[in-house]
Amino acid sequence: MWDYIMLTEWLEFALRWTHVVTAIAWIGSSFYFIALDLGLHRDRDLASGADGEAWQVHGGGFYHIEKYLVAPDRMPADLTWFKWESYSTWLSGFALLALVYYLGADLYLIDPAVRELTQWQAIGISLASLALGWILYDLTCKSRFGEDNTRLMVALYLILVIIAWGYAQVFSGRAVLLHLGAFTATIMSANVFLVIMPNQRIVVADLIAGRKPDAKYGKIAKQRSTHNNYLTLPVVFLMLSNHYPLAFASPWNWLIASLVFLMGVTIRHWFNSHHARKGNPQWTWVVTILLFVLIVWLSSLRTPAPEAGTVALPASAQRFADADGFAEVSDIVATRCVMCHASEPAYDGIHWAPRGVRLETPEQVALEARRIMVQAGLTRAMPPANASFMEPEERERIIAWYRAANGA
Repeated sequence: MWDYIMLTEWLEFALRWTHVVTAIAWIGSSFYFIALDLGLHRDRDLASGADGEAWQVHGGGFYHIEKYLVAPDRMPADLTWFKWESYSTWLSGFALLALVYYLGADLYLIDPAVRELTQWQAIGISLASLALGWILYDLTCKSRFGEDNTRLMVALYLILVIIAWGYAQVFSGRAVLLHLGAFTATIMSANVFLVIMPNQRIVVADLIAGRKPDAKYGKIAKQRSTHNNYLTLPVVFLMLSNHYPLAFASPWNWLIASLVFLMGVTIRHWFNSHHARKGNPQWTWVVTILLFVLIVWLSSLRTPAPEAGTVALPASAQRFADADGFAEVSDIVATRCVMCHASEPAYDGIHWAPRGVRLETPEQVALEARRIMVQAGLTRAMPPANASFMEPEERERIIAWYRAANGA
């Protein structure tokens, strides 16, 4: 049992680390090239025939960069492709989604108070939404409607709002924001894999064959790249949201996520305008702050919580409720943990249950069995600094209960 728990915990850690590292690489290259493209000097008659140039300094050296509107006259001998950052980010993120939300669907994906779903129904909805989201987005971009970029961006935003609301009708609050992030990230990575890279390969093939590439391929790739640029900041927020119950546990989580997308647009608009030397639109920061204030206000609105114990426990949690020592562990949790992990925490300075974890009822204790075991049994991470003075014997009882539930 210990080997299994240790393995899964470290596997999740490794995947999360990989996901963060690859996301940094992807976001960094994306932001850099958008800033580079916007900052090019295009008012110079360059002997090379390039569309624009930029001089930059970094790390003690100077860089001279030129951009060709379609392609250079001949194929460079050493061409660097930027694609693996995107692919690795999506693959590691999907692996993390499967490990945490699919294998732990009863705890993280499904909320019976929202919708009664089986594990496979919830996973099926998740997978279908990611695939259908890309198809809907791609068809909209390729349609005549998508020829007007402003009109297209408004339509895509409305689609994201509808998807956010739809997720809130079927998933737990934590899964709503996480899935909206996965939905958006899937579109972004698919843009690279299915549109940007194939178009670039067409241009390269034309160069190798001695043909003049068609400018439309670069135009399409730039449109998708611009979409990715504006979607990046909201995706980062959504991926971090599961650490902040004020965002995901609010009944207005779908609206909060929708406003975050607008914040991403206003912030990126300022940076993009600045990089393009089109001034400093300070109004974007005023709008961003107002949107954030609205989000904070929405998070403060509460609705009555459903009565505890009215929903049957899933089989994966029921075995913990039936295991020897459950009543004793429930008492330990009530004594050492509930002062923080409650609807209205009593511990001074704690105003909301950390990470949205509540342990006020036996049902909630059974649902959070694995976390309790890892945080307070296998390790001493909880209570923080042992603030409630949990005794070593109590930790051993938690371990014994978990072992009994698993037949160990």
